[in-house]
Amino acid sequence: MDDLESIYTDIIMEHSIETYNKHSLENPDSKEHGHNPSCGDDITLEIKMDGDVIEDLSFTGHGCAISQASTSIMIDLLKGKTKQEALELIEIFLKMIKREEVSEEELERLEEARALQNISNMPARVKCAELAWYTMQSLINK
Repeated sequence: MDDLESIYTDIIMEHSIETYNKHSLENPDSKEHGHNPSCGDDITLEIKMDGDVIEDLSFTGHGCAISQASTSIMIDLLKGKTKQEALELIEIFLKMIKREEVSEEELERLEEARALQNISNMPARVKCAELAWYTMQSLINK
């Protein structure tokens, strides 16, 4: 394993164990439930908006290390972004995880979420990594 893969593995492990993004929000503006029947991952995202900006975002639920890490990493990335910026980042992430063409500039915009890129080599785990991102897309678009 090269140094970069090792760093990425560390990021995923840290986020799967850390719980600072895993809690309920007081009076969220909206919430969205996401479920992956193939492995039982089950999350609820809660959001607080300040105009068009994502002021706060959290999740509750349970799932495998990849789904929990992906959710936490996504929350760190999207807090403070506008709805439009969030949708663009979600689109880039989903293209990356599906092995579609993504530029180096787009990958850089994903910050730590880029650590999940190698999940695309494990087809059975892709749905685990995608769950939070699709759930967030639904939350923003409703």
